[in-house]
Amino acid sequence: MADGAEARAALARAKARLDRLDWYPAPVRLRGVRLLSVPWLFRLPWLRRFDGYATWTAILLRGAVAEASEDLVTHELCHVWQMQHHPLSMPLSYLWRGYADNPYEVQARRAAAVSAPARPGGG
Repeated sequence: MADGAEARAALARAKARLDRLDWYPAPVRLRGVRLLSVPWLFRLPWLRRFDGYATWTAILLRGAVAEASEDLVTHELCHVWQMQHHPLSMPLSYLWRGYADNPYEVQARRAAAVSAPARPGGG
């Protein structure tokens, strides 16, 4: 599958997971959202610890799109969804709340966890 098709499919799978959640008045919109592999960006000191990074219209990945876990794409797409509803307060919150305990970060982790497909054997 070509990178563009792979990215669209990964975004569609993540959207389907987030669509099961009713955390915002409207579901996440994929229009204009891109999923891109940009490994060089993650060599920057402030991004080294991350495997993904979301902006208002892009999810940037350290690795190849085809190798990105569905949980990572769902987590980052949740950030896009958050910014669709809180376009200024969400990104600015990291300046005064930090990363680990930031409510938006906690919510994105939770989105990936609670929307994950059931594993065989219940685990």
